[in-house]
Amino acid sequence: MTGTGEERGGPWWWERRRGAVLDVGLGVVSAVECALEGVPTAREAGVPVVVGVLFGLVVGSTLVLRRRWPVAVALVGIAVTPAMMGFLLGVVGLYTLAASEVPRRIVGTLAPMALAGTFVVTYVRTRGDIEADGTLVFVLSAFMAVALTVPPVLLGLYVGARRRLMESLHERADSLERELSLLADRAEERAEWARTEERTRIAREMHDVVAHRVSLMVVHAAALQAVALKDPEKAVRNAALVGDMGRQALTELREMLGVLRTGAAEPVAPAPVACPPVGGFEEGPSLEELEALIGQSRAAGMVVELLVQGEGREDPYPAEVEQTAYRVVQEALTNCHKHAPGARVVVRLAHRDGEVAMQVENGPCAADVTRPGLPSGGNGLVGMRERVVGLGGVFVSGPTDAGGFRVSAVLPRERAA
Repeated sequence: MTGTGEERGGPWWWERRRGAVLDVGLGVVSAVECALEGVPTAREAGVPVVVGVLFGLVVGSTLVLRRRWPVAVALVGIAVTPAMMGFLLGVVGLYTLAASEVPRRIVGTLAPMALAGTFVVTYVRTRGDIEADGTLVFVLSAFMAVALTVPPVLLGLYVGARRRLMESLHERADSLERELSLLADRAEERAEWARTEERTRIAREMHDVVAHRVSLMVVHAAALQAVALKDPEKAVRNAALVGDMGRQALTELREMLGVLRTGAAEPVAPAPVACPPVGGFEEGPSLEELEALIGQSRAAGMVVELLVQGEGREDPYPAEVEQTAYRVVQEALTNCHKHAPGARVVVRLAHRDGEVAMQVENGPCAADVTRPGLPSGGNGLVGMRERVVGLGGVFVSGPTDAGGFRVSAVLPRERAA
C-alpha cells in the first residue's frame, strides 16, 4: 500500500510504521478472538482447552502477515470456518486479498470458497441448534454468508482500484514534471543560443560598418599626410572626406545602438532550432548603394571596376539578401584596403534567375605602395561566410593564380529552409 505525505521506512515488509502498528493491533485482536472461540471448539472436539486456546492464538496471529502473504491469510480464514472461529480474520483477510496486487482470478476463486464455506457452516449449525423452517434457515445462512464475504471483497476491490489509480496519477505527475523540467532546460538552452546568435550578429554588423569606414579614414589620413605640404588643395579634399567618413560611421553606429536600446526592453523569446535571419536591421544598405560604396574606395585612391551582368528584377530582392550582398562587397573592399593597397580591384555583380552572385577580385599588391598598417581581427571572411551560409547561399574565397585574392558568393532569392 502506498500513500503520499506518510512517514516511510517501516520494519520488514511494511512501507510505513503506521501500517505495521495497525496490522499488529489487528493481529492481537484476532488472536484474542480466536483464543476465546477456541474454548468451545476444544470441548466439542474433546481435546484440552489449552490446545484450543493455543490453536486460536496461532490462527488469529496470522492476520499480522496479511500484507506480506494475503493469499495465505485468506486460506487460513477459510480453513478455520468449520470451527466457527476467526470472523475478524476472515473479513480482514478477504478485504486485503481483494485490495492487493494478486491476480483477479485468485480473488475470484477464494471469495466464492469463503462464501460457500460460511453458508454451509452457518446452515448446519443453525439447523442443528434450533428447530425452524428450512427456508428461514436457508435465508439466514445465505444472509450471513453474503454479509461476511461480499462487502469486504467489494470494498477491497474499490480500495485497490483507487490505490492503483492514485499511483498512476502520481507517476503521470512525476513524468509530467520531468517533461516540464526538460522543456524548461531546452527553452533556456534555446534562449541562450538565441542570445549568442544575436550577439554574434551584432558583432558582425558593427565589424562591417566600423571596419570599412575606419579603413577608409586611415587610407585618407595617410594620403593627407603625404600630400599636406605638396598639394594643400588635395589635402583639404582628403580632410573633408575623412570628416564625411567619420560622420557616416557615427550615424550608422547610432542607428545600431538605437535598435539595441529599443530591443533591450523586449523579452527575448526562445528561438526555434533553425538558422536565424542573418543580416542587418530592417533599414539597411541595398544593392543600389554599391555605386556609392565603390565611389568611396575610388576616392581613397583604389582602382575599382564594377561589372554588372543581367538586369535587376522589377521587384527587389528581399531586404536580408540585398543587405548581405552589400556587406560582402563592403567587407571584401575593406580587406583590399588592408592587405592589397594599390592593387586593381574588379567587382562583379550578376543577376540570375532566383539568385544573385557577386565576386570581388583584386590583383597583386603594388610593390611601391606603403601599407596603411590597418589591424586585422581575422573575422572578415568568417563573418561573410556566416552571412551567406545563413541565407542558404554559397561562399568561396581564396588566392588567385595571379597573386591576388578572390571572394565569391551566391545568394538565393528565397532563403533556403
